[in-house]
Amino acid sequence: MTGKIGADNLGDPITAHIHGDMVTLRENQTAADAVRAIRQMNISDKIIYLYVLDGNDRLVGVVPVRRLLGSEPGAAIESIMVSPVMSVQTSSSILEACEMLLNHRFLALPVVDADNRLQGVIDLSQFTDEVLTSAQQQMDSAFQLIGVHVALGRRVSSWRSFRDRFPWLLCNMASGIICAFIASRFELLLSQVVLLAMFLTVVLALGESVSMQSMTITLQSLLGRQTGWRQILLSARKELTTSVMLGLGCGGIIGLTAWVWRGASLQAIAVGGGICLSIITACFLGVAIPTAIHKMKIDPKVAAGPIVLASADIATLLYYFNLGQWLLLK
Repeated sequence: MTGKIGADNLGDPITAHIHGDMVTLRENQTAADAVRAIRQMNISDKIIYLYVLDGNDRLVGVVPVRRLLGSEPGAAIESIMVSPVMSVQTSSSILEACEMLLNHRFLALPVVDADNRLQGVIDLSQFTDEVLTSAQQQMDSAFQLIGVHVALGRRVSSWRSFRDRFPWLLCNMASGIICAFIASRFELLLSQVVLLAMFLTVVLALGESVSMQSMTITLQSLLGRQTGWRQILLSARKELTTSVMLGLGCGGIIGLTAWVWRGASLQAIAVGGGICLSIITACFLGVAIPTAIHKMKIDPKVAAGPIVLASADIATLLYYFNLGQWLLLK
């Protein structure tokens, strides 16, 4: 078995860290055979699962030790095994295996090849505490970005969970009302230029997606550390450069699509330009808002998501409609 898996190993192929401390059984064996196999192993404090293979050495089941001990000695393994088995492919990375272990609360995972043949096992004892803690924080963050505090949700009542989540949804409701008001101020534009209405959902979706991407990157850089203004400015400059490239790429593709579809060049420029400006702004918001919240000593993982999404929607519509009005209703 290899040494402890640290943060530097998360990108490694899983095959570099699997081990063979496992018990393999056959479908036609009995519970008594399984018990004998366990006794022959020096398991000490190792994490042991009992994996069942068919005649072609393919993984077909796993036998829980508790079920094994409660079975008659002559009971067939096939009748007490659990199938199908959650496994990870040999083509996977260590990070993917770690996330699966934590997601499903497993102690170990079998590693199989493309033909589902068992190659080895990876278990939690191989990871350092730092890696497990970091991976769990990242998994929780995926939900906390949209205003859901996972740790609280696991332990408290429905009413407490409601009180924890509902205030942040008010940001989304407020932004929806503001966006509806903004759209109402451009009724004439939308009635005369139908193309703008047709691409409205695409524009909003791109703005929201980019803002969430930027926010996720920013939160990871802020996680568990005090960040100085120099580091913040460097990150913002890098993200600004990326946002310009993303804006030009997305705006160019959607604008070209609109032009080919409708043949109206100014309308296509309005659509593509609106997308470009909204993406640049969304990236800026994804960096600025979590950083500001972090500086105010508030947990940005819970608060930033709804605020960034709401701000991105409002900014997107303002750019989109005002640029369209300036170009098309002169």
